[in-house]
Amino acid sequence: QVRLVESGGGSVQAGGSLRLSCAASDDTYSSYSMAWFRQAPGKEREGVAAIGSDGSIDYKDSVKGRFTVSRDNAENKLYLQMNDVKVEDTAMYYCVAPGPRMTATQALHAMPGAIPFTYWGQGTQVTVSS
Repeated sequence: QVRLVESGGGSVQAGGSLRLSCAASDDTYSSYSMAWFRQAPGKEREGVAAIGSDGSIDYKDSVKGRFTVSRDNAENKLYLQMNDVKVEDTAMYYCVAPGPRMTATQALHAMPGAIPFTYWGQGTQVTVSS
């Protein structure tokens, strides 16, 4: 069974940086859109950054200019570089494969409940302190 495994989360002070990584167990997702979603306590899961199957990129407005998403299809990996993090970025971050033939904007705004659980990683916690 193909799996998505995140790493790189941790605790950081506001203004600092973190780099999240996601490794896919094989190249099944090479043709898929890929995204980072997050869920803060008491809040709904939301898309943060996405790369479409067409190579397009999109971000949630609040992270534009601070976060950078990238993927390495040769290594079956997805990354999220988080700079100038804020307390409100505290959340569990998930690597997600919303589906094939999707633009980044479509992937970013995909309904979390519509994405099968097998297309989610287990999550990595990011905690930002003031």
